[in-house]
Amino acid sequence: MDNNISSIKEYLVSVKNLKKYYPLKKGVLSRISGYLKAVDNITFSIKKGEILGLVGESGCGKTTVGRCILRLVEPTEGYIWFNGADITNLKGIKLREIRKNMQIVFQDPDSSLNPRMSVGAIIGEALQIHHIATGKQKSERIRELLSVVGLEPNHMNRYPHEFSGGQKQRIGIARAIALNPKFIIADEPVSALDVSIQAQIINLLYDLQELYGLTYLFIAHDLSLVRHISDRVIVMFQGKIVEIASTVKLFEDPKHPYTQFLLASVPIPDPSVKREKYVVNKEIDTDDYQIKGCYFYKRCPCGMDVCKDIQPELQDLGNGHFVACHIAETAHSNISENNI
Repeated sequence: MDNNISSIKEYLVSVKNLKKYYPLKKGVLSRISGYLKAVDNITFSIKKGEILGLVGESGCGKTTVGRCILRLVEPTEGYIWFNGADITNLKGIKLREIRKNMQIVFQDPDSSLNPRMSVGAIIGEALQIHHIATGKQKSERIRELLSVVGLEPNHMNRYPHEFSGGQKQRIGIARAIALNPKFIIADEPVSALDVSIQAQIINLLYDLQELYGLTYLFIAHDLSLVRHISDRVIVMFQGKIVEIASTVKLFEDPKHPYTQFLLASVPIPDPSVKREKYVVNKEIDTDDYQIKGCYFYKRCPCGMDVCKDIQPELQDLGNGHFVACHIAETAHSNISENNI
């Protein structure tokens, strides 16, 4: 693998051939009988200042991708670049330095905040660990961060149980931006919140992007939300990327049958509008991870023999639209992975 690829430097974050496999054990001796391919050989890049949406049904590997990028979970194989530097094998102090610029907002604000720590201690922990600020300077920075996310500065002396779900997520966001990072992974940051509060948090993320020049990987299963916030969208199914496109292109002209299935599942808030039903053949099971061909083959209404035996590669349809499907119309040959 050539780490001096010029195209890598054009992006803030790039991953190539990323894999995360978990062993499946059977029997009294717990012998490995196979592997659960949570993330299976995926490649993509994120431009500076971009909001890249990552969607798919529960269990498709979205969160695992984010955690692998941050090295919270160690990848089985593959390469990760941040700001042009290979961070795949960094450890210790070097990895800690990189993590100043890569943060995460977790899905559940309740479980992601330590109930025994005050808000000030939660936000200020990173400042202390990375030797950014101490004493009065740290307190001033914490008050500033609370104000930025829409909370009162004196909230720093309170504890998480004293706040609502939306306020807790604001605390989590304040913690994420405390070190002035360049890149934030938002792992379903509003899925546990009321709809009215969701809009407030999304607007806050927009404001922070403009204020600090942030780049987001926005992980979600709410397609209407992804359509609203994302510049481009990646669709995953069982650890594989099946489609990549600009948000407009993906929602107006989806090519992969799974993407079409997802979009057909989004309810239309108009009882007079009838949508054509999209029928899938069966539900997935764990054995589907072991098949040779397309993972969506058993559910796809258009499956062919070639789909069963040969796993499709991402094909370039032009204008930044890529799809991994044997039946999709392709205008060009196989893409160069470095340009995804």
